[in-house]
Amino acid sequence: MKCPYCGDSNRDQVLETRSALDGAAIKRRRLCHGCGRRFTTVEEVAELELYVVKSDGRREPFDRNKIVRGMKLAATGRPIGIEALEEMAEDVQRVLTNRMEREAGSQEIGTLVMERLRKVDHVAYVRFASVYLQFEDAAEFRDIADKLRERRERSARC
Repeated sequence: MKCPYCGDSNRDQVLETRSALDGAAIKRRRLCHGCGRRFTTVEEVAELELYVVKSDGRREPFDRNKIVRGMKLAATGRPIGIEALEEMAEDVQRVLTNRMEREAGSQEIGTLVMERLRKVDHVAYVRFASVYLQFEDAAEFRDIADKLRERRERSARC
């Protein structure tokens, strides 16, 4: 670490380390052996800025709140708490961030959301899928309901 007073970057000692910003950062008190002065540094995780690539090619910053709003709409009147929806959105964001890529397609994000909703509530899943997959007639609702029924029957047999 470079001393802000003398510019020496080879000789400093960490005297104290503390958590800061509710655990999101680390504050270190240092002593420069070059000039004898003390200084404080703050270390934070550098988060990767994530962008969503829309189906028309536009790019916009990732916004977890948009996922939560879409899931809230799909879960209207269903027994799903807001905490569960926020956890699912956080999980989607974690999956995308852990890929270490700067961009994610809106289709991929929609698929991740649908996977989580399907595990929690089939009605909310079908509602979300109908918008996300742009259902055009009742046959598409029936197809997705049939697939859900088949999965449930298969898992009941196992």
